Amino acid sequence: MQLPILSYGHSVLREQCHDIDSGYPELTKLIENMWETMYGANGCGLAAPQVNVPVRLFLVDSKTTYDKMDDRSREDYFAANDTGIIETFINAAIIDESEEVWTDEEGCLSIPALAEPITRPWSITMEYFNREFIRQTKTFYGTTARMIQHEYDHTERVLYLDHLKPLKRKLLQGKLEKISKGLVKAKYPMKFAK
Repeated sequence: MQLPILSYGHSVLREQCHDIDSGYPELTKLIENMWETMYGANGCGLAAPQVNVPVRLFLVDSKTTYDKMDDRSREDYFAANDTGIIETFINAAIIDESEEVWTDEEGCLSIPALAEPITRPWSITMEYFNREFIRQTKTFYGTTARMIQHEYDHTERVLYLDHLKPLKRKLLQGKLEKISKGLVKAKYPMKFAK
């Protein structure tokens, strides 16, 4: 079932997210609904707070992005031997990040019709549980790492806009107010701030 995505300004996007265990009620259904919601919105990642569930759970699909790129772009955006992932992250934590950073444009399903250049580490090492609740420790690079960091931020009450300089955020304020009031329409179901 496709769930409505919360818009910028909705309070749940800033709520403290909580760890969950394998007995979390209807976890499998929530994960399946999140995948359907993400793909229905043509997204590459989605975090539980974006669908009104403040828990430490998010999804990332960088494989579809990889598959759509030409070889030259893959060299710039993905590390060697990285063909992308389709992965569920539960109770994730970043335990290491590279000093090397890079800047690329990011958007967000909760902030439609807006994208900004954001600087992030090129690689990160994550500890998390996968969909089967098996503990993982993996290092991710490039676009995959960027997508993970973006979604991880949601579970930390952080939006990609928070990484912008204050002046840039101020310049975007008018657009953000329109998004929060539902005046910017998305091509997928949304729930707007009250």
